[in-house]
Amino acid sequence: MAKRYVKATGKDRNGDITKLCNSGEIWSPRSKSDAISDIEYGLHEYWVQWPYQPDTKIHVVNGQNGKYLRTDRDATSRNNLDDLPDC
Repeated sequence: MAKRYVKATGKDRNGDITKLCNSGEIWSPRSKSDAISDIEYGLHEYWVQWPYQPDTKIHVVNGQNGKYLRTDRDATSRNNLDDLPDC
C-alpha cells in the first residue's frame, strides 16, 4: 500500500471535494471516486501534511448523499480538505 500525500484539492461549485492533487506526482490528479476505491480496497492511503501539525489521514465517510472524503485534524469533524489550495 502506497502512502500518497495530498497538497491540493479540486472542488465543485458547492465546495465538495472532486479530486485530490499533488503536483508532479504520477497519480495526480486523482478523482474522488478513484481515491475512494483506492482507500476502500486498501490500495493506497491518502494523507495531508499540515505545517506544525501531525499528518492526517484521509478517510471515506458514508454520508446522506453518498460517500465522500474527509480528514479529522485536531480531533474535530471539520472537513479540512477544504483548507487546501485548489488544483
